[in-house]
Amino acid sequence: MSLFLLEVPLPGEGKESLDALFAKLADTAKQSNGELIEVQVSRENGLAYAIVEHRAAEVVDAFFKQAGVDFNEVAPVRLVGAELEDIKKKKAGAQYLVEWDIPEGVTMDQYLNRKREKAPLYAQVPETQFLRTYVREDMVKCLCFYDAPDEDAVRRARAAVDTPVDRLTRLGE
Repeated sequence: MSLFLLEVPLPGEGKESLDALFAKLADTAKQSNGELIEVQVSRENGLAYAIVEHRAAEVVDAFFKQAGVDFNEVAPVRLVGAELEDIKKKKAGAQYLVEWDIPEGVTMDQYLNRKREKAPLYAQVPETQFLRTYVREDMVKCLCFYDAPDEDAVRRARAAVDTPVDRLTRLGE
């Protein structure tokens, strides 16, 4: 099974509309013989970031389109920094999302080696907890999730690992 990212425009204001969106995403994933792993909401960006586990991108694309879900594309992603089973058990959120547009020419192996090398440096900013990253397989960007007291703490953590912030968003309903 593989993981796929769908960036879904938020349907409107209110908890009811989000609950309906989450239910539709979960039901659609299940009907396609997949599983909705998590959804993170950025009101600032007007997006829900949905991670779906499935065997084939084409099937995810077809089922979500047929269900009337508006999304940008089905992008294969790789989970880094966490175990999938732990995410499935916790269904835990995150407080902040950092999107980093990966520079052209960086390979997945280079990215993963750099991540391994730099990860211990997060200890320099103990108030910030790195949770996980989803790296697009096409190396266009990665989504990094953090818990932290504020945006400045997230920026300090990113500086400690010498990695840019292209977009920083507070998450939540």
